[in-house]
Amino acid sequence: MKEYFILQYKMTNRGLKDFGLKPVFGYLLILTSFIGLSWFLFYKTEFAQYIYILISIALTSKLSETGRNDFLKVCFSNKHYKFVRIIENLMSSIPFLIFLIYKQFFTASIILAVISLILGLSNFKTSFNFTVPTPFYKKPFEFTVGFRNTYFIILIAYILAFIGISVDNLNLGIFSLLLIFFVALGFNIKPENEYFVWIFALTPKQFLLEKIKTALLFTSILCLPVILALCFFYYENIEVFIASYIIGCVFLITIISAKYSAYPNEMNLPEVIIVAISIFFPPLLLAFTPYFYLKATNKLQGYLE
Repeated sequence: MKEYFILQYKMTNRGLKDFGLKPVFGYLLILTSFIGLSWFLFYKTEFAQYIYILISIALTSKLSETGRNDFLKVCFSNKHYKFVRIIENLMSSIPFLIFLIYKQFFTASIILAVISLILGLSNFKTSFNFTVPTPFYKKPFEFTVGFRNTYFIILIAYILAFIGISVDNLNLGIFSLLLIFFVALGFNIKPENEYFVWIFALTPKQFLLEKIKTALLFTSILCLPVILALCFFYYENIEVFIASYIIGCVFLITIISAKYSAYPNEMNLPEVIIVAISIFFPPLLLAFTPYFYLKATNKLQGYLE
C-alpha cells in the first residue's frame, strides 16, 4: 500500500509539471487558493458550510469511479482495498474538515467525516446482473453513465430535501438542489473519445447547442422533484429557487463549453481557475461563457467539419 500512495504522489507531481508548475509552487498555490477561497466563501454566504460539504463530496465521489475501483480490487485484498479507499477519502476531505472545525461548524464536520467514511466503506457495484434504470434515453451517454455511477448521491439529495422540509430548514433544501447540480456538472467534465464527437453529422455550433440542450433538459429532470417541493412548501421564496436554478444552468453551460474549449484534452489550469473564480462571483459567467463557447467551436472544427 505504501508504494501505491508514493505512486499517487509522483503522479500528482507530474500533473503539476504538465501544468507548467514546479511541485513545491503548485502545492503552495493550491494551499493559498484553498484558504483564500474558503475565507471568501464563509464571508460571502451563510450557506458556506453546506457548499463546503457539497464540494468535498463531489471531489470524494470522483474517487469512486467504477473502473478505478475495479483496478484497486485487483491490486489489493478486500481488507486492504477498503483501507486504501478510506485513507483516500479522508485525505481529500481533511482540508475541508480542518477549516470547518476552525470555523466551529462541528456538526457539519461530523457529517462530512461520516459521509467520507461511508463512501470509502461502501461498494455500490452490484455483484449480480442488474442495470440501474435511469430517466434518460441512451443518446446523452454522459447522463446515463453518470447517473448509474452516482445515483446514491442523487438519492441522498432527495432525502436531504425531505428532511429539510420536515424540520423547516430552508438552507438544507437549497443545499440538496445545489448537490444535484454539482453531480450533473461532474457528468460533463471528462472529455469523451474523439470518435464520439466525430460520429455527429453536425457543425460545431450545432453540436455544442445539442449537448447544452440535452444537459439542461436532463439536469432539470433530476432537479424537478426538489424544486417543486421547495416551491410548494416555501412559495414565498420562489424567486430564490428560480434564481438558484438559473445560475446552476449557466454554470452547466459554462462547464460544457470549457470542456470542449480544451478538447480532446482535459481542462487545464487556466480553465479550472476561471471556473473556480466564477463559483464565488457568478456575474463573471456573462463574460467567460461566451469566451469558452467560441473557443470550443474552434477546437471542434477539425472533428466535425
